[in-house]
Amino acid sequence: MTLKEIDGYFNSFLKKENFSADPSRNGIQIENSDVLHKEIKKVAFAVDACETTVLQAAKENADLLFVHHGLFWGGCETVTGIHYKRLSAFLKNDIALYASHIPLDANPETGNNYGLAFRLEMENLMPFGQWKGMTLGVKGELKQASTVEKIAEKLLRKTACPKLLKFGPEKVKTVAIISGGAGDEHVQAALEGVDLYITGEIGHEDFHSIEELNLNVIAGGHYETETVGVNLVRQKLEKETGIETVFIDVPTSL
Repeated sequence: MTLKEIDGYFNSFLKKENFSADPSRNGIQIENSDVLHKEIKKVAFAVDACETTVLQAAKENADLLFVHHGLFWGGCETVTGIHYKRLSAFLKNDIALYASHIPLDANPETGNNYGLAFRLEMENLMPFGQWKGMTLGVKGELKQASTVEKIAEKLLRKTACPKLLKFGPEKVKTVAIISGGAGDEHVQAALEGVDLYITGEIGHEDFHSIEELNLNVIAGGHYETETVGVNLVRQKLEKETGIETVFIDVPTSL
């Protein structure tokens, strides 16, 4: 597949046109040297586009890096400082860049939020959580009620360092999920009446609100909760096209 063809493949299920309010420049952010003819033989996947991930992709002989957090967000940015370092690493190694931000969060098959729900084997899944008119997350029920600790253990890798705020029911049955930096959306979760809200990170200013709303929260880490979608897309691409893939893990512990 060429870059143009693989762009069409990704968009056949990620549907970036349905998320026009997303400030990310979803889709191809950097082309390769021959966008119409060069064969994409290996695709690297990572959460973030940065100098580290592109250089590791180059070591893996990847032709394309697929990420959740790209290099371009809305307005124009000068090609100086770290932005120059990152861009030059892509260009020098002839590696294309594809970013999928909110489309990857929200996708019901390969998204971060549904992927976390699948790990917990949740049932009766429904869309949840509005941001700029876009629905990001998912809510549903556990097959069996469980504790916050056991849910976190099942949900996250052993290397994760989640923050557990236990201000709701001791036994959790209903859960809402928005990955990444969605601490503010705990209010939406409380209004939905769920027992537990799962996100990536929360701020200091969220603590008292969560306590006063009698809500349980797992903040599993912005990075950790967003390794899910890129890996689901990676597995789908490899299974359906036979293209070789690799996941580049650069945890931030944040």
